[in-house]
Amino acid sequence: MPQHDLFDLTGKVTAIIGGASGIGEAVTVGAVRQGATVTVLDVNGDAAAAAAAKAGGGATSGTVDITDAASVDRALGDIAARHGRLDIVICTPSINVRKKLLDYADDELARVLRVNVTGNFNVLRAAGRLMVPQKKGSIVLFSSIRSLVVEPGQAVYSATKAAILQLARGAACEFGPFGVRVNCVGPGVVETPLTAPIKANADWYDAYAAKNAFNRWAAPEEMVGPTLFLASDAASYVNGTILYADGGWLAQDGRFTPPGM
Repeated sequence: MPQHDLFDLTGKVTAIIGGASGIGEAVTVGAVRQGATVTVLDVNGDAAAAAAAKAGGGATSGTVDITDAASVDRALGDIAARHGRLDIVICTPSINVRKKLLDYADDELARVLRVNVTGNFNVLRAAGRLMVPQKKGSIVLFSSIRSLVVEPGQAVYSATKAAILQLARGAACEFGPFGVRVNCVGPGVVETPLTAPIKANADWYDAYAAKNAFNRWAAPEEMVGPTLFLASDAASYVNGTILYADGGWLAQDGRFTPPGM
């Protein structure tokens, strides 16, 4: 493939799960602009339809609940049946309950695990069942810097983000021989509906901004490039890894700059 076409997604049949808001919506717009044939899938069908209309480019929409395996199988299967194949699946949804471990209720634990771990497993399995027989495809899941680092109140969320990364790595090992790639994006702090409670607390918001080398939060649109790189032929030999898009959060050891530096 000519080098100038590496990032071109023209004709790539693409499902973007969680594409109705936040990072998912930004990725939807970006994928359409790169020529992909996009279906926006979200638990909120009306929001998915609105996001597809905003993206333009003939994008369509549908409803999916990633915690329901049958719903995921049906949604991805319908796309593959309609187009004769499924080239790219991008899955962005996660939830978080910020509580110390000793304060966590059983139902809260179950809810976070169900969406973040079971949900991503359902997507991986459904996409793999379609892509492995066709012997090509790219799956991109969303992990986080929290797969490596944690803070009080983030133990459960961090555990699920590490689990998503390991699911992706395991799937990469199993699907790779059939030409199917599986990778993760690892965002740092991004201004999305999920992080709105932090933005509402100025001290908390500013502390997170100071933790990365750019001294600022990311916009959802800044996750588009890393995501579409992993989805595209530009990443044809990238498999079973995570691309951290964190503004230097993981590279920066502490917030204090020693005198004279």
